[in-house]
Amino acid sequence: MDDSMRRLAESFQCKYTVFEKGSDPKLVGQAYRAAFEAGKQEGFCPAVLLLDEYAVEWLGEIVRDEYDRDAIISGCQDNGQELLKKRLDEYIEDFIEYSQTDTEDWMKDFIGEETEGECLHDFIGYISFRDGMLEADALLLEIPVKNPWEVIGYLPMGGWNECPAPEEMISICKYWYEKYQAVPAVFTHDVMEFYAPLGLNGMDSLETAKEHYAFCVDRVDQGTRTYKLSELAAGLAGSEVWYFWWD
Repeated sequence: MDDSMRRLAESFQCKYTVFEKGSDPKLVGQAYRAAFEAGKQEGFCPAVLLLDEYAVEWLGEIVRDEYDRDAIISGCQDNGQELLKKRLDEYIEDFIEYSQTDTEDWMKDFIGEETEGECLHDFIGYISFRDGMLEADALLLEIPVKNPWEVIGYLPMGGWNECPAPEEMISICKYWYEKYQAVPAVFTHDVMEFYAPLGLNGMDSLETAKEHYAFCVDRVDQGTRTYKLSELAAGLAGSEVWYFWWD
């Protein structure tokens, strides 16, 4: 890890572990889960940050601008569900207008009738497609926050392309924690993964898939074989990792 990355790591003002580029990604996942359990007793929430050049640049600018993490944490609202519904309604309205089809017919086709989908049990956002190893140096941060959604105050991802702004992101994370016990766990410059040890926590998989699509349309548009919501729902029913990628 070079000096700029070290300065960035130290700017979080918390304990961290470094995993070097080319390491076995399974070791990162194992360390995260161990830290997740330890954090319950020791008062921190773990998060993995992949230190690729884009993420380093993004967070470096935030540090230089003296980003007010306390402000975004204290400003978190209880409107995550409303934000997701608004985003979904806007996407549906745009597609209906573009396709000039009946809303009911379009929704039926978009939902589909798939019964199989990819189940995710391990984090994949930091894995290199070239060799299956850790794509860049990574930090396992032990972030000193009381609530898991407050991690967004330290890693304020969002606000570009279709990715929710950090102020929206933290409210959505709060909503998902209270509903599913899902926590933000892995961050790269364009990927975010949640750890959901209770799965869907008894919630309907299709309704959850709608929320995931509202959060990140690419989760269906580029992350499924059939481009159907039902495929995502089928996979979520057996997953403990939620993956989002904003192209």
